[in-house]
Amino acid sequence: MNLANRITLVRIFLVPIIMVLLLIKVELKPLAFADFSITWNQILAALVFIVAASTDGLDGYIARKNKIVTNLGKLLDPLADKLLVAAVLISLVEMSKLDAWIAIVIISREFAVTGLRQIALLEGAVLAASTWGKWKTAVQITMIIALLLNNFPFAFLHFPFDQISAYAAALITVYSGYDYFVKNKNLIPVA
Repeated sequence: MNLANRITLVRIFLVPIIMVLLLIKVELKPLAFADFSITWNQILAALVFIVAASTDGLDGYIARKNKIVTNLGKLLDPLADKLLVAAVLISLVEMSKLDAWIAIVIISREFAVTGLRQIALLEGAVLAASTWGKWKTAVQITMIIALLLNNFPFAFLHFPFDQISAYAAALITVYSGYDYFVKNKNLIPVA
């Protein structure tokens, strides 16, 4: 259990904290400016989410820099990403901030790629994150932050960045899943 893998575990342990912040109602006056309003829970959840999401780049950087990339890390890192994103997406649907179909598309892709990773593991291979997978993660994180912050600062401009990023996340997520399966079709049993 090296430092990079420990950082990945921290990301996993932050997931329930974010969910509690999002789903437990606290009777505090929301922060409001003109027509914009946001709860303190959302602000705290967004901050914890940003910390958790930033550990993804940090653990990868440490692993590569110190040459401590392990198979455990290659498996644990995407799992931590999936747990973090899925938990927040489900919470956002519960809060009526995200259409359920977008969460279903994103989570389904995550299950499908995880299944492909398991098949690869049985074949003695480990699938590292692809370029499209990294873009998918970046767009999903951007979308989640925009939704958690009630489209701040774009709400002041009346620009629906949060909704546009949600559709972009769905599209890139589907394409990145397609890309994984096309590039690794030799791993899929056809019999």
